[in-house]
This record gives sequence, structure tokens and C-alpha cells, in this order.
Amino acid sequence: MKTLNKTVLSSLTPATALELLRHGNERFVQNLRAHRNLLEQVNETKEGQWPFAAIVSCMDSRTSAELIFDQGLGDIFSIRLAGAVISDNVLGSLEYACKVAGSKIIVVLNHSHCGAIKGACDGVEMGNLTGLLGKIRPAVFQEKTFKENRNSKNHEFVDAVANIHTERSVQAILEQSSILADLIDRGEAGIIGAMYDVETGVVTFHEHTKRIGQPQQVEAQTA
Repeated sequence: MKTLNKTVLSSLTPATALELLRHGNERFVQNLRAHRNLLEQVNETKEGQWPFAAIVSCMDSRTSAELIFDQGLGDIFSIRLAGAVISDNVLGSLEYACKVAGSKIIVVLNHSHCGAIKGACDGVEMGNLTGLLGKIRPAVFQEKTFKENRNSKNHEFVDAVANIHTERSVQAILEQSSILADLIDRGEAGIIGAMYDVETGVVTFHEHTKRIGQPQQVEAQTA
């Protein structure tokens, strides 16, 4: 598989970029990874990079975005921290990815059995982790379907909180970054939330969180 370049990136839309990730995860699950010459990709990216996606995911050792989406060097920006929490630093990184480098799709990727989500569910307080988990806690309070066993031992509750946290994170990006919101409204970028199942390797995209505007050239033709 060839390394992305400026010409290929410019030909992609947010929708086609999302499909590249879908197909990559399908290959990963089927253990049919694309053939890549990584040393060749090192050489091809030595003077520049053209990532088509920016993925905010958890630092969990099982959730490497490059692996689970079967991507190579120079293909994606990978922003990883516990719980895939959104912060000013994350927003700045995403703005760079989309506004400066031209990435077409943002994915907020959480996962099942997440330790950070479990910590938030249990109200864990520990040093600097306390503040990070505090950013997840609103999703715990928002989850209303479970009346009992609202703790880390209830895996279904934990995953329900993770889904809500994903939705809240997508919304936070749209509300807290006018740069990204404008790019998405103009159809130059898109955003979607997703969940990775650590038991199966499958990524499930939250279609109800997807925001992909119409490219400007399409709007001009219909005006």
C-alpha cells in the first residue's frame, strides 16, 4: 500500500476518509492487513506528512489507532490520553491536524472495559488523575438507565458511560473549537464518535454523532 501524499489527500473527502478507516478496521478484524514496506514509508515521509485522519483515543495499550485501523506511517494523527478526554491541548492538536495539515476526518474513539471510565464511575481520586477523571464524571451522572450497581464492576454500566462520554466529547469539540466547527460546516472536515471492542477488535461508529457538511463546490453548484 502506497504512502499518502498531498495529491491523494486533496482528492479525499471526509466521507471517503471515514470509509478508509472502516475498511482498515475490517482488515484488522479479519487479520488481512495491507502489505506495507515500513522502511520505504520512512523514506517517503522524511520531508513531509499528509495524514487523512486525526484520531483521539485512549492510552490503553490495546487501542493503538494505527493497528486497529490498519494504517501506516504518515496516514493518521494519533492523539492518545487516558479516557480520550478533550482538553485545550487536544483541541489545539486537532486544529493543527485539520486546518494546517489538511486531515479530513476526526474520530473520537473510546473503548470497552476502559480503566479511566471505571475510575470515573468509582469516583477515584489520585494526584493529577483526579482532574482528568473529573472530565469524565459528567457522563457518569448523565447515564440514567442503571439504577443499581453503578460502579466499575458492572461492565454494561461502564460501557454505557463510555458511549455517553464519546458523544459528549464530539459535542465538546464542536462547541469549543470554532476553527473545527467551521471546517466541518464547510465540508472540509468531518467528525464522528466510535467505540472499540477490546474483545473482538471491532470498531463501531456512532452514526448519530457524525457531522459531515457539504463541500463548498457542491453548495456553489446548487446555489
